Amino acid sequence: MDAILTRAQAAQPAILSALRQMVECESPSDDAAAVSRFMDLLAAQAADVATVKIFPGGRFGKNMLLTFQLPGPKRKSGPRILGVGHGDTVWPVGTLKSMPWREEGGRLWGPGVLDMKAGLAFFVAAMRILRDLDLPVKRPVALWVVSDEEVGSEASRPLTEKMALDSAAVLVAEPGTGLTGKLKTARKGVGDYVVQVHGKASHAGVDFLSGASAIVELARQIERIASFTDLDKGLTVNPGVIRGGSRTNVVAAQAEVEVDIRIARIRDFAPLHKRFLGLKPVDPRCRIEVTGGLNRPPMERTKGVAALYRAAYTLAKKHLGLTIEESATGGGSDGNFTAGLGVPTLDGIGAVGEGAHAVNESILIDRIADRTALLAHLARHLGQ
Repeated sequence: MDAILTRAQAAQPAILSALRQMVECESPSDDAAAVSRFMDLLAAQAADVATVKIFPGGRFGKNMLLTFQLPGPKRKSGPRILGVGHGDTVWPVGTLKSMPWREEGGRLWGPGVLDMKAGLAFFVAAMRILRDLDLPVKRPVALWVVSDEEVGSEASRPLTEKMALDSAAVLVAEPGTGLTGKLKTARKGVGDYVVQVHGKASHAGVDFLSGASAIVELARQIERIASFTDLDKGLTVNPGVIRGGSRTNVVAAQAEVEVDIRIARIRDFAPLHKRFLGLKPVDPRCRIEVTGGLNRPPMERTKGVAALYRAAYTLAKKHLGLTIEESATGGGSDGNFTAGLGVPTLDGIGAVGEGAHAVNESILIDRIADRTALLAHLARHLGQ
């Protein structure tokens, strides 16, 4: 049996113990102190195998770079191999009361276990395996962990991009796709717009005709906005939240819609943005105001991305006896930023499970060892 996989199987109890501590250290994005406590925990867990550098996160928790002390040249050369992950979750403090850590039905359950604390635990364990087996790595290997990914990476994005530009390849320890754990070689770009309509208020009974309804105008604009969707291009436009008006007996002076956009190709964004900015009122007494744009560029399946997938496929087949598939997804991650800069990026290499952001969030226990081993093999292969 493969030595790395054997060591990963032996390390599984320790991985479970570390992961339980992570899950029980709740870390919602909007609680900077809680996220920083999680970062402190992760730093302590990795202290035997990595050096720690902290970066401020503004109104969010702190960000952290773990640089691993691995066998091979003491002064490692060349661009590093960069793991990317996040310590924040969507779950508020107190969620453990209704979603406690538990082992049941061949799975581990708990808030953030899949998205993505397991991936962080696996990455650290994988580097520890390389050290314990004295397997040399010539390039530096680091893990960059941010505090605000679940809320758009507002503060951490410039740091993530700077880290990526100094790297030869990026491995994103987000969960794989589905219960087979497909790796992610493409992600849609994500953006949002707010379209506001400014109308004219009037009394709905006494002076109806002098009013210009922002709500009626917005309804017309929503039909137009929804028509921007182009499924053949992988482009979706979703008017998701609407609000407006003040009272039923007042012709509405204000209304707005919040819109989510997803694009598969960066070249499709400029024409879409132009269509949003080109919205014109049907009722000339109304005025339209548009704000927003693209938050995350798409992660496109470039030659560099495809080469990383082929490497992972070959390593998994040769050393682990597994056939690992690839997938594309409509969701975004910080891998969108790194891939958008042209840095070869492989995403979805973390845990296998289901229920991210849902009450059934869980990971498969019998996929812990092989995912940890794959991370170790990839870091060693790319680090030569």
